[in-house]
Amino acid sequence: MSVEREKVHFVSGGTQCAAWHYPGTNGVCVIMAGGLAVTKEAATDLFARRFHDAGFSVLAFDYRGLGESAGEPRLVLPMKAQQADWEAAIAFAGTLPGTAPDRLALWGFSASAGHLLPVAARNPQLAAVILQTPFVGGLSATRKAASHQTTWAALRFTGVGLLDMLGGVFGRRPTLIPLSREPGTVALLATPDALDGDRALNPGNCHPDWAQMVAARTALAMVAYRPGRSAARVRSPLLVVTCDQDQSTPAEEVRRATQHAPLVEYSQIPGRHYAPFLEAHEQAVDAQLAFLGRHAVRRLPAR
Repeated sequence: MSVEREKVHFVSGGTQCAAWHYPGTNGVCVIMAGGLAVTKEAATDLFARRFHDAGFSVLAFDYRGLGESAGEPRLVLPMKAQQADWEAAIAFAGTLPGTAPDRLALWGFSASAGHLLPVAARNPQLAAVILQTPFVGGLSATRKAASHQTTWAALRFTGVGLLDMLGGVFGRRPTLIPLSREPGTVALLATPDALDGDRALNPGNCHPDWAQMVAARTALAMVAYRPGRSAARVRSPLLVVTCDQDQSTPAEEVRRATQHAPLVEYSQIPGRHYAPFLEAHEQAVDAQLAFLGRHAVRRLPAR
């Protein structure tokens, strides 16, 4: 434990989830989690400390089956289960000291940002929601990401995923694939900008316990996942951060999927998928802090 944060735990689906709690001063709690199989430290430390320095409380958690959270089998991460973990984190955050239950905000990037659309649609009381380079699904977005992959690698990806799904039915241990690799290899992301991930999230191997792997069955399930369909039902203020050269979650596809959210705002920054963690970090943080200030800090208490 450090001076600025403490380890806490909450229960989701009967399983204990681990989280860092950064106590704040302004009554707002920003709930955070990493991409699909990215641990809380690698995914959130950079932004969480900036939010905390600005007075916000932060609750940054690991999904079940990932990082310091319990749950078996490891790295098998169903979309519905991850959404349920967000719901449990929201309920827990409202009980933290110094946090106003009507001043909860959500932050996610990539796959986790996609989860926030259906989660926020079911939780209209949220003060603010931030999606950073979100995965929104859809045929067009999937085709664009797949355009960087070779046919042989795509077939191998599908075959490995199907075999792993079948193995799961019989209780076999998951087959793991890398989160990112160069085009032409089997990985969750094989776009050119996916290779920036290690430099962005694990510089100097500062998170050696992060496996950077995921179950092939989970990766294959992402192909059919369509969280963008929930955007029109999100009633909370929504900030969507896109990158103009993003090859993993193309900005135009993200805008198309989220444009019908009633209270949506956009912040487009230069760079590729991981630019908010790298060269465009200050610009991303400034936009997000300004958004939280407008919609969460100044929000009137609920009657």
